[in-house]
Amino acid sequence: MRIIASVFTLSIISFCSLAAQNAPTFGIKFSGYVRTDVIYDTRQSATANGLREGHFYLFPDNALFDADSVDINANPSFHILSIQTRLRGDITGPDAFGAKTSGVIEAEFFGTSEADLNGFRLRHAFTKLDWKKSSLLIGQTWHPIFPTDCFPGTVSFNTGAPFTPFSRNPQIKFTYRPGKLSASVTAYSQRDFTSTGPDGSANKYMRNSGLPGLNAQVKIPLTANGFALIGGDYKTIRPELRTAANFENPNTLGSLAGFATFHLKTKPVSLTMMGAYVQNATDLVMIGGYGVADIIDPVTGVRTFANLTTASGWLDLYTNGKKFQAGLFAGYSKNLGSAAEFSGPLYGRGTNIDYLARISPRLMVTNEKFTIAAEFETTIAAYGKADTFGEVINTNPVTNFRILLAAIYKF
Repeated sequence: MRIIASVFTLSIISFCSLAAQNAPTFGIKFSGYVRTDVIYDTRQSATANGLREGHFYLFPDNALFDADSVDINANPSFHILSIQTRLRGDITGPDAFGAKTSGVIEAEFFGTSEADLNGFRLRHAFTKLDWKKSSLLIGQTWHPIFPTDCFPGTVSFNTGAPFTPFSRNPQIKFTYRPGKLSASVTAYSQRDFTSTGPDGSANKYMRNSGLPGLNAQVKIPLTANGFALIGGDYKTIRPELRTAANFENPNTLGSLAGFATFHLKTKPVSLTMMGAYVQNATDLVMIGGYGVADIIDPVTGVRTFANLTTASGWLDLYTNGKKFQAGLFAGYSKNLGSAAEFSGPLYGRGTNIDYLARISPRLMVTNEKFTIAAEFETTIAAYGKADTFGEVINTNPVTNFRILLAAIYKF
């Protein structure tokens, strides 16, 4: 009997062990990195032109002359920051509604404002239902214009902004994949990356329109290792609920965007190119915005608004080595002004800039989990004065050279 009991016990243990091995594992897997950046700029860049004490660099400051006609902003700056350090949790769970489920939580110490530098802020928080030919994403992640499959691999945290449309948004995104081709439709709102307006208040102008932003795009395979993304975007804001004379202003402003991305990967190198045509691009961390077009009634102060349009393009070329990688980013952005004539102020970013240009070569060396990276970034901003159509004239280009060194330890 003891022998039979022992055999029975061993069988039960073996069965439970095998069942445990075959059972799906659900939970959360943590990853991330510790990162420190060493930054040297040859020219000043104010908070508005480079977020978080210049860590997220956009463009150099305009000339600012003292009493002796010396450009005060033509002075260097130096910084060391570790605020990009990041933590990510990838979540898996049981199937639901016939779909595989997953989720992501990601945060970093970048803060939500200059006053919150070093603060722990949310980057991504979304859940996903994945069926055989479709998926549904609900939560906060990259704006659908941002090319998640092939964004610039710059050392700089700006990831090619302000040439790359850059934003993270709460959203609902449905993707359909009938084969290698895929199409998606997204409805989104604004949170950390918002439109601006007359009173400068954050995160209310799209909310007050009562409508979500809408995006549709198609991913087209071109080769075994290449694809194109083509899409369009429409958002609506309500710049003001009431006028300075305390009358309701019902007027809203709709803004269009069109974009196309091309990516090709070969064994030695990869190439990505993107072009975007964007109206009221402030929420995408690009130059542009909008302004007051007409004052309909001088008594009530009710106004209408018109878009500034921005055209932008960039390319990123890089080698595919696992231990050693060299890359080159180049971008150009142009203020196209407006089809309407403005009669009041402009609201946006860099509305006195005609064009921006950047070129930044980089080198990255990786050993196991540790990467040392270097980048030399040259950014030109052509400042001038906006005319009545928002086009910038009488420009004076200024240039900043940035030397960036980074140490990254992934886990």
